[in-house]
Amino acid sequence: MHPGFSHQNEESEELLVLDLTSEGKVSYLIIYNDDHNTFDWVIQCLVEVCKHTQEQAEQLSLLIHFKGKATVKTGAFETLKPMKDALIDRGLSAVIETEVESN
Repeated sequence: MHPGFSHQNEESEELLVLDLTSEGKVSYLIIYNDDHNTFDWVIQCLVEVCKHTQEQAEQLSLLIHFKGKATVKTGAFETLKPMKDALIDRGLSAVIETEVESN
């Protein structure tokens, strides 16, 4: 969306490892900004994959653009994983971060 707001590959790899090994209670589906995808495409993906309304998707696309990333969905890891995979298949940069429960 804007060349100045792309994430680092190292960070992506680190988060993908966390994605595969965490078994916490709360997980966050995060999309990172990039310089390849248009606002319209990101909005369409959010509506189709994450089942957001048009308005929610538009607001999230602005957050992604201006903040560099945004949490687009929270829930159980098992619920978010197919969404993340679908977003990646559509060319978006998506990861899951899991908050591990502390005792």
